[in-house]
Amino acid sequence: MINVGVLGATGAVGQRFVELLADHPWFNLSMLAASERSAGQPYGKIVNWRLDTPFPEKIAKLKVTPISPKAMKDIDLVFSALPADIASDVENEFADAGIAVCSNASSHRMDPSVPLVIPEVNPDHLGLIDVQRDSGRDGFIVTNPNCSTIMMVTALAPLSKFKFTDVRVATMQAISGAGFAGVAAMAIYDNVIPYIGQEEEKMETETLKIMGTLKGNTVANAKFNVSASCHRVAVIDGHTMAVWVDIKEPVEKLRNAFRDYKPPIKGLPTQPEESVHFFDEEKDRPQPRLDRMRGKGMTVSVGRLRPGVRFVAMGHNTIRGAAGASVLNAELITKKKYL
Repeated sequence: MINVGVLGATGAVGQRFVELLADHPWFNLSMLAASERSAGQPYGKIVNWRLDTPFPEKIAKLKVTPISPKAMKDIDLVFSALPADIASDVENEFADAGIAVCSNASSHRMDPSVPLVIPEVNPDHLGLIDVQRDSGRDGFIVTNPNCSTIMMVTALAPLSKFKFTDVRVATMQAISGAGFAGVAAMAIYDNVIPYIGQEEEKMETETLKIMGTLKGNTVANAKFNVSASCHRVAVIDGHTMAVWVDIKEPVEKLRNAFRDYKPPIKGLPTQPEESVHFFDEEKDRPQPRLDRMRGKGMTVSVGRLRPGVRFVAMGHNTIRGAAGASVLNAELITKKKYL
C-alpha cells in the first residue's frame, strides 16, 4: 500500500478525496491536512460532511495535521484540494521535499514541466515528471484540468482521429463547482449567471495543452482553436455543455467512433467501465439528475449528436471533474512506476 494524504481535507473537493480514498485498494489514507485551527483535532469532529454519501467512520479518529511536509512523515503522495493562491507555494514545498503531488488546483497546470493529464487522453505526458526530476527535484507535481475542461476533452477523445480546427462550447455548470459557500442562494435560485471567473480562459488554454504532443521536454499545443462561454446554473452537481466541432465527416462516422471507443489505459481502480457513455437513441440525454453518477461519477456522458457537428456532454464536476480525476492520475502514476 502507498501512504497518501489530502491537503485541504475539509472543503468540498477535499471531502470527495476522503470519500474516494477511504477504502482504496492501492492507497492507504493516513494523513489529512487542513488549516491551523483544525490541526490536532479528529477529522470526524471538525469536518462538516456535506456529501450525499455516508461519512467514512474509519477516518473519523484520524487527527488533522498542519499543511506542511514536516507534518506528513512517511507519506509518498499527497492530493491537493487547496485554493489556487495557496497551492502554488505549498505544492512546490511538498515536491521539493520528495513527495509526489496530485493537484486539483489550477496553480501549476500551465507550467511547462508539469503534466496536465487525463489518463484516457494523454497518459504519455507523464514523461514531464522526468523533466522535474532532472532539475533536481526529488518529488513532482501532476495536475488534472479544470472540471469543465475534463468533461469536454474526455468527450472529444473518441473524435481525436478526425480533423478539426475549431471547437466551441457553452457550459451550464453546477453550483458545487464554486465550493460550499461559492454561490449565494438568492443569486442562483430562479437564475442563470452568465459568467464564471477565469473558467473560459482555462477551457481555452488547458484543452490545447492536454491534446498537444509531448516532444522531448515540452508539450507542443494542439493546432486548433477553442472558444468557450461558461454559465452557472441552479444544478447541485453535474456540468452540462453544448459542444460544436468543425468536423466535416458524416455524422454516422462520428456515431461509430463514440460507439466503438475504448480508452487506451485500463486496469486503474477508479476508471469506470465506460469513460464515455454515448446516448445513441435518447433525444433528451444526458441529464445531470439521471446521469451524473454513471460509473460512480467517473463517466462522461454524451448525447444529441447532430450534423454541424454538435453534441451535448455532461459529467460529475466534483468527482470526474476534480477529486476523481486526481485519484485516477495517481493510479496511472503508480501503474507507470513513477513512485
